[in-house]
Amino acid sequence: MTLIHFIFPLFFLLLQISTSKSHSIPGFCGVGYGDSECGIGSSSSKLLIKGGTVVNAHHQEIADVYVEDGIIVSVQPNIMVGDDVTVLDATGKYIMPGGIDPHTHLAMEFMGTETIDDFFSGQAAALAGGTTMHIDFVIPVNGSLTAGYESYTQKAKKSCMDYGFHMAVTKWDEVVARDMEIMVKDKGINSFKFFLAYKGSLMINDELLLEAFKKCKSLGALAMVHAENGDAVAEGQKRMIELGITGPEGHPLSRPPVLEGEATARAIRLAGFINTPLYIVHVMSIDAMEEIAKAQKLGQKVIGEPVTSGLVLDDSKLWDPDFTTAAKYVMSPPIRKLGHGKALQAALSTGVLQLVGTDHCTFNSTQKAFGIDDFRKIPNGVNGIEERMHVVWDLMVESGQISVTDYVRITSAECARIFNIYPRKGAILAGSDADIIILNPNSSVEISAKSHHSRTDTNVYEGLKMKGKVEVTIAGGRVVWENDELKVIPGSGRYIKMSPFNYLFSGISKADAAYLSSLKAPVRRFRDQS
Repeated sequence: MTLIHFIFPLFFLLLQISTSKSHSIPGFCGVGYGDSECGIGSSSSKLLIKGGTVVNAHHQEIADVYVEDGIIVSVQPNIMVGDDVTVLDATGKYIMPGGIDPHTHLAMEFMGTETIDDFFSGQAAALAGGTTMHIDFVIPVNGSLTAGYESYTQKAKKSCMDYGFHMAVTKWDEVVARDMEIMVKDKGINSFKFFLAYKGSLMINDELLLEAFKKCKSLGALAMVHAENGDAVAEGQKRMIELGITGPEGHPLSRPPVLEGEATARAIRLAGFINTPLYIVHVMSIDAMEEIAKAQKLGQKVIGEPVTSGLVLDDSKLWDPDFTTAAKYVMSPPIRKLGHGKALQAALSTGVLQLVGTDHCTFNSTQKAFGIDDFRKIPNGVNGIEERMHVVWDLMVESGQISVTDYVRITSAECARIFNIYPRKGAILAGSDADIIILNPNSSVEISAKSHHSRTDTNVYEGLKMKGKVEVTIAGGRVVWENDELKVIPGSGRYIKMSPFNYLFSGISKADAAYLSSLKAPVRRFRDQS
């Protein structure tokens, strides 16, 4: 390898770091990210939101919402308060729980670089879009869960909203098994992710997956799977290169829907064999969705999570002649051909898929250019943490596919239930955290990289115009987004511990007992003495 091969990646990385630090955002209260001068939201510890329609996952009513010291105190009509209370008028608007994004990657080291959004810039973007909590994936350090947790704890010190952690598992031994117990019992992590893709780095084999499923079951932790056949993907990538297909279009061609469907089916069957609940992340294809639906019909406890990009986009832009445009759409599993998104929307509206994430994993155009001559080197990931709430409202509610209460369910409440933090999160109820949004259904938004709050210089939803706008975001009782201005400071977020044995584990022991009693074994046999 020549010296120039080392110099150019280093130059691009230094340029990326430089530009990201100086990137200023319209509508942000500071000059750039990290400015402590921003100040926090409303200084009052008492808030009254008046006259809006309060929406929970199973009920809506016109009522006021009174908040004190970050907690919802009362939800009822015509609440009277004193002069020391900040009053927000929500007449004609919806008062809903802030969104919870179950799938993000902030400050993640991946494919030779690090995501451009960290725990401050990514969370700031989330708050501007109406999301008030997210759950990020801790990646082990050299396979060590403990080292990974400590690393992410440091990264998250600059957080400006509430967050939780999932934990990835990339190898298996007694130390990993013991660390899984520590994560669940001491660190508040109740889910573990297993990659069936990314051969040579994050991917695990079926033997490890079975051991990990057993451990998850014993701990009451939810097993999560990135479902693509990594061996077949590697073969597909090799095939594309041999055909001379080196551009971004090689990415979806090398990992077609059948490979997502196969891995989804395999993970579901192995989870069924162990009898433990399973969560399939970023469901992107009809193939994977149909496997989930089939398992659910048979009574298996399988959660399917589509992501915003898979619901609203198709793969046509990956063939764009401009590399920068095409590369920004590279993610795994890939954005699929026209038709898959519609099918996923239908599955979401009927309950086959239960909640919406983003897989927010952003790289700027300089980082994406690492793969300009080889699509295998394009960092995988797209944005979405700021756009999700608006896209889902316009796509699913405005179109009439789901109700307003269903919107709350798929953007916050179901996530809170699955990860055992409901009704502290995901509800507008007395005693719940005051993570609240005010959404104006008659207003609208247009998405643009020029006005978004992510540090990345591109946006896969560029130019989308949508009905419905989050006009106010309240996080922990503080107004942090109002009048298109964001007011947050690093370090104001909280780590939310999540306990094991969510509702999906109900009935697992009974099913195990039924299985054992059905075996009619061992059979006592007698040897022929003749």
